[in-house]
Amino acid sequence: MSTESTDATARQAPRGEEKILIGVQSALAGRPGVLPAARGLSHLGEHALGWMGLAAAGALVATATGEPERCRRYLEAGVGAFGAHAASVVLKRIVRRKRPHHPDIAIGVGTPSKLSFPSSHATSTTAAAILLGRAAAAGTGAERSRLRRLAPVAVPALIVPPMLASRLVLGVHYPSDVAAGALLGAASAGAVIAADMLDK
Repeated sequence: MSTESTDATARQAPRGEEKILIGVQSALAGRPGVLPAARGLSHLGEHALGWMGLAAAGALVATATGEPERCRRYLEAGVGAFGAHAASVVLKRIVRRKRPHHPDIAIGVGTPSKLSFPSSHATSTTAAAILLGRAAAAGTGAERSRLRRLAPVAVPALIVPPMLASRLVLGVHYPSDVAAGALLGAASAGAVIAADMLDK
């Protein structure tokens, strides 16, 4: 490719999802603490390792407190996060959409691949949040507090939106990447829950 054609590409006005991504970055990236928080979430969600670690910790605590059902559900959360991540990686290699690269989009973190659709962070985080919330709520009677009963809704509501937004703030995904990842993650969590129900 000639220098002139490269310059012409660089001068192209942003279009479609590029405009949305630039707008999100303009609105959020300059606020104090936003970029460090987004990078922290990126590291936590990398390869679903943070979510698997949280699930393992939950299983250990549940075992120590004599709550086998909660332990099982935490283990399911770890397996579900890993499975969702794996599904997203396979889909990325099929779709092969390149990550955002317009010159007006600031890239705020390194990525393990150049493939964008769907967002693996969005996928594994959504699956993990749904399943971790379900695990936190497990139990019956007096041991199941009101706070634990709220967990299936509260955990995804607190975890998923910041992770999705962080991928846009960091400029590594288009909005449709994170939306598709969230849907795939929810479907993955649903499959784990359905399999759990069949075992009963």
